[in-house]
Amino acid sequence: MQIDDLTPAEQRVWDAFPRGGDVDFREREDEDPARGADHGPERTIRAQVLRTLLLSAPQVPGETAALRVAGARITGTLTLQYGEIDHAVRLSDCFFEHTPVLYAARLRQLNLRGSVLPGLDAATLRVDGVLRLSDCLFEGPVHLGGAQISGALFLDRAGVGAPPAGRPALQLNHLTVGDGLSAAGLRTRGEVRLTGASVAGTINLTEARLEAGAGEVALDAETLTVEGDVLLREVEVLGWIGLRGSRVTGRLDLSYARLANPGDAALRAGSCTIGELWLRRSEPMEGTLNLRRAQLDVLFLEPEVVPGQVLLDSLVYTSLTPHEPAERRLAMLERDGEGYVPHAYEQLTAAYRRIGDDHAARQVQLAKQRRHRGTLPWYGRMWGYVQDATVGYGFRPLRAAGWLVSLLVIGSLAYALEHPEPLKADEAPPFNPVFYTLDLLLPVISFGQESAFAPTGAHQWLSYALVLTGWILATTVITGITRTVSRQ
Repeated sequence: MQIDDLTPAEQRVWDAFPRGGDVDFREREDEDPARGADHGPERTIRAQVLRTLLLSAPQVPGETAALRVAGARITGTLTLQYGEIDHAVRLSDCFFEHTPVLYAARLRQLNLRGSVLPGLDAATLRVDGVLRLSDCLFEGPVHLGGAQISGALFLDRAGVGAPPAGRPALQLNHLTVGDGLSAAGLRTRGEVRLTGASVAGTINLTEARLEAGAGEVALDAETLTVEGDVLLREVEVLGWIGLRGSRVTGRLDLSYARLANPGDAALRAGSCTIGELWLRRSEPMEGTLNLRRAQLDVLFLEPEVVPGQVLLDSLVYTSLTPHEPAERRLAMLERDGEGYVPHAYEQLTAAYRRIGDDHAARQVQLAKQRRHRGTLPWYGRMWGYVQDATVGYGFRPLRAAGWLVSLLVIGSLAYALEHPEPLKADEAPPFNPVFYTLDLLLPVISFGQESAFAPTGAHQWLSYALVLTGWILATTVITGITRTVSRQ
């Protein structure tokens, strides 16, 4: 393109470029870039002019060239496909008539802050510094799949419109970011795809609004790797979040979040490895919480946040906070969509034992046995009820002592009122109703009373009942002690 073909607006940009000067077409700083379609020729720049500047513009010795334009209307398609740009590029608060094509381009730094674009095609883009898309309004999809950004990626308060059917709104799959990804206040209509991405710093999606629709994927971040935190504080999500197989070294923070995907999973975090998972200070998510096979160092989970259905099989966590009574935690295990999951009870028991709350740990184990009882055949359930009533499955041994004392009192009173007849009057020891009752109740210990006397009538039936009850108590106590010892 010849210099004499340039319009006055383009000439200003051309002259400022070699020295990195700013060209600001805005009449005021707070004007709306969305009205850029109405700009006249005095604020219009052809995309071909920008391409020529970036790829082959003359240099001025001793000066650092850079493209710094604000408030322009850019016509045509800015195509930098496969191009290598050694200059900083800032096109802020601009209006693009067509989607820029930056496929496989390499830039030092790119700043489109506050601009309005039909979309962005920048797959496999490489930026040696910062890529800033804050406050941008994209009417169509943004494609940054496979991009490599040495610095940070900024998408704060950006808006992405609904994409064509079958395409994600914001495609960041296999993205590599050397610093962090900041997208606080991001608004999207459609899927945000982060599968296979790698972020060396923190992902910040605080106050983001991700709308995909019920049953649709709002944030797909499977196999995501983050060396810092993933902040989803105060987000509003319509659709489901998928984190299967992801690894977050720091904290996955869903405090104050509103997740809604009725009839399906709202958060799918199975097979994840996460430093800390925070689910707190929010309403119960609408949908299922799936944490199967996840590995967490710290699970910060408030009981009020737990939804109506969870999936917790093979979930492993080292610490559970805040400390809550066992009754409030057990309600979560009873909501498991797979029914009775023994591993979930064992994990909760271990968490209580790590902090020295043995009483709560025993309560969880007792609840586990009662839940397991419901899975047994009728005869197994009957024996379970007996163990529960007598010794609380071994976790309430004093209950057996209460039964023993009560039966001892009943038997002693009954036999004191009417002594049983001795089998051999000349050889029988003096009758003692207390020790006679103990002889009947204790199947191992003998005081010589049971073998010397023979009750009749109702007292004979009472003796049968005491002997049978004694054996049941002994068997349940031994079973409970064995279960407790083996667990230790």
